[in-house]
Amino acid sequence: DFRGSDNRVLQAAVDYVGRLGGGTVSIGPGTFEMRNSLILRDGVRVVGVPGKTILKSCDAFQSPMASSGGINEYAVHLSDPKGFRIGDGVMVQDEKSMYGFYVTQATVTGKLEGNRLVLSRPLYHDYDPSRKARVTSGFPVVGLWGVSQVELEGLTVDGNGGEMEYLTGCRGGGIYLFECEDVTIRHCAVRNYNGDGISFQTTKRVLIEDCVCEGNFGVGLHPGCGAFEAVVRRNKCIGNKGDGLFLCWRVQGGLFENNDFSNNKRHGISIGMKDSDNVFRNNAITSNEKNGIWFRNQPEQNGAHRNVFEKNRILDNDRCIVFEGQHIDLVFRKNTIGYSKPREDATAFEAAKPQKGLQSEGNEFRNLKTP
Repeated sequence: DFRGSDNRVLQAAVDYVGRLGGGTVSIGPGTFEMRNSLILRDGVRVVGVPGKTILKSCDAFQSPMASSGGINEYAVHLSDPKGFRIGDGVMVQDEKSMYGFYVTQATVTGKLEGNRLVLSRPLYHDYDPSRKARVTSGFPVVGLWGVSQVELEGLTVDGNGGEMEYLTGCRGGGIYLFECEDVTIRHCAVRNYNGDGISFQTTKRVLIEDCVCEGNFGVGLHPGCGAFEAVVRRNKCIGNKGDGLFLCWRVQGGLFENNDFSNNKRHGISIGMKDSDNVFRNNAITSNEKNGIWFRNQPEQNGAHRNVFEKNRILDNDRCIVFEGQHIDLVFRKNTIGYSKPREDATAFEAAKPQKGLQSEGNEFRNLKTP
């Protein structure tokens, strides 16, 4: 048995089971303070008690950088490093490099004289004090990097109400996967995380089922950067400040069914760059503040082609389905599209240009001026 109430004891248990070649780590009820990610290992299954095993982000620390940091450097020079401990998860960024993969997310592995911290990985970019370069607490609460045959079940992630600075979904999330295969996440919840709920980047065969992403400061679910053959079913992505479901680049061959993408501050579903050959079936896409489904502005060579939307409820969003750019051979079949009350200015499909091969079959249109 491992006893404690923070990320260190959880990590010790996962590492121990990982060294044995895999197995199950059971975590009982309780709240665990996370100063860094719980990092999963190949073949490890982590099981908590749904709603009662809570991994909560710690209060955050931040310091401006006292001098610039350059790409591939392992140490950063801070104005005031005293809030940071060895083992803490941090992110490095500035006003120019605070989105996408330009952010560096790492672990503090040492301290040097002259207010310097040593990091577990080199800086991915250049960061300059003239652009407000800084080091802040920031990490995925549960992190999977380059692993396979992993399962997560029954964990609740509490992002601590946005205490930490926003961490881009390319580098983090309440639960975050990068370059992983054959991962299952079920009966987990992510709430109040200052970033995306669950983000999975450059993955194959990820299964996410019966999870909740609610009240996060980014999007609910964020597959991207080559997320292939994902199955996403029976999840709730509700009340997030971004989209319910954001398909980033090259999300292909996925199945998204029986999910609830509702009451989000942006779109129910956002799809674009080469996000092709996916099936969206029996989803509730309702009451989002922007579009129910938004096809982003991509030229034909980068469009979201051959996606099938079947038996979804696309209701009471600001607009229903909006196409920007060019997306080919899309199928909308047996969906319910429209509004609970009449909207004289509303249509089911809005496009700046004709969409090649668009098929609309057996859809029910409610309270629309024109389909």
